[in-house]
Amino acid sequence: MGYFPDKVKIVNIGLPHFAKDMKEAGIEVWHVDWKPPAGGDEEVLSLLEELERETGKIAAANAEALERILAAEPRLVGMGLAGEVVPGLSGRTILHAGPPIDWDSMCGPVRGAVLGAILFENWADSPEKAMQLVEEGEVKLAPCHHYGAVGPMAGILSPSMPVFIVENESFGNRAYSSLNEGLGKVLRFGAYDSEVLERLKWLRDKLYPVLRDALAAVGGLSLKSITSQALHMGDECHNRNKAATANLFKELAPAMVRTCHPAGDIARAMEFIQANEHFYLNISMAACKSIMDSAMHIPWSTVITAMARNGTEFGIRVSALGEEWFTAPAQPVRGLYFPGFGDGDANLDLGDSSITETCGIGGLAMACAPGIVKFVGGDAEEAIRFTREMYKITVGESSNYTIPALDFRGTPTGIDLLRVLEKDLLPVINTGIAHKEPGIGQIGAGIVRPPRECFVKALRAFVKKHLAWSPPHCGRTVLPNNSNQGR
Repeated sequence: MGYFPDKVKIVNIGLPHFAKDMKEAGIEVWHVDWKPPAGGDEEVLSLLEELERETGKIAAANAEALERILAAEPRLVGMGLAGEVVPGLSGRTILHAGPPIDWDSMCGPVRGAVLGAILFENWADSPEKAMQLVEEGEVKLAPCHHYGAVGPMAGILSPSMPVFIVENESFGNRAYSSLNEGLGKVLRFGAYDSEVLERLKWLRDKLYPVLRDALAAVGGLSLKSITSQALHMGDECHNRNKAATANLFKELAPAMVRTCHPAGDIARAMEFIQANEHFYLNISMAACKSIMDSAMHIPWSTVITAMARNGTEFGIRVSALGEEWFTAPAQPVRGLYFPGFGDGDANLDLGDSSITETCGIGGLAMACAPGIVKFVGGDAEEAIRFTREMYKITVGESSNYTIPALDFRGTPTGIDLLRVLEKDLLPVINTGIAHKEPGIGQIGAGIVRPPRECFVKALRAFVKKHLAWSPPHCGRTVLPNNSNQGR
């Protein structure tokens, strides 16, 4: 008599390839997708345990953050020149994507874009003189996020560039973004030759006045409505903006033709938008920025309010920790390359556009946009899997943005620092891939996840601030609870 019945049924816990091997051998098996909390990281487990007695405060704070996110009403209220409308942007200041970084640490595309902005502003008449100004400290470099702005890829914004003005009407805060230049040889990828500079001048001198006057004529536009409709039409409003751009164009086109600008200028402006399927991207980013900024500075909230990359480092912000950045080295992007390019050509992850994922669209809403997988790699089933996965690390679902493929379930919203680390599951971001050399441009697109260390650093800071706990060299030390004095 054998030890086992004729038919063996097996439950496999953990590593999926064991289940696969048994299925191939004809054995009936149930696989349980399990891994140890926090990936088995003892320090993270200890920090999470420290916070267990405060779960009520954290849950209430995160509920408030989610309420603010869902109540936000981003509206495109107008346009202006950055130096005239972006608070504090004056003098020789250039804004860039991502967390703070100095000139020597900048990647090729960002350095090239900085030089291009200096030439555009006529602060120098050659790249060599532009570089000299930066190296001598005559030009201030700062993150877009520090000025309420966002920019794709290099994210460069200088005082003479026109910007969209998005106001969160529910809370009164504003966000700003530049105009999208289109694809190819553009400033945001570090190009700065005469063709690029001439396009920037045209954006400022011709396109901007037409759009400004058209927006004034229609009294602004509800961006929540445009984004919501676009999600139902196959966009995720990060790397796919075809429907959103078309809907924006539909709203503005009648007003554009009624402006008093020359017919040729209006025609070229309309042709430019019609040919640029990413035109809505910058507006989408500003809308998300205005939404997430309203969820900042909530004591005890562990909701992520910004994710941004400068091509060298990836940084996150957490609601309760305000403007502080938690950074780690940027990651390579896994994806598809245009013909003739490969891993050796690619810059590391770059741009402020991950504010869309922070807000619950982009990579978190890939189930809305199965067509995006042809651009970033994978298949339609994987796009849905990515979105389902993200519900595990968010504090709620959107009542504004819904997913037809999931029976109109709300997009996963409010990335939670604690859930990310407890589940050992990082947010998914879909993004473009820039060439590491300035000026060559986009060479592909793909999927990337933030470095885990950003979240670990933020958890340490959160515990230290709220529990006055300090990571010891040996054992654990509890310090006097004075971390909130003066607040």
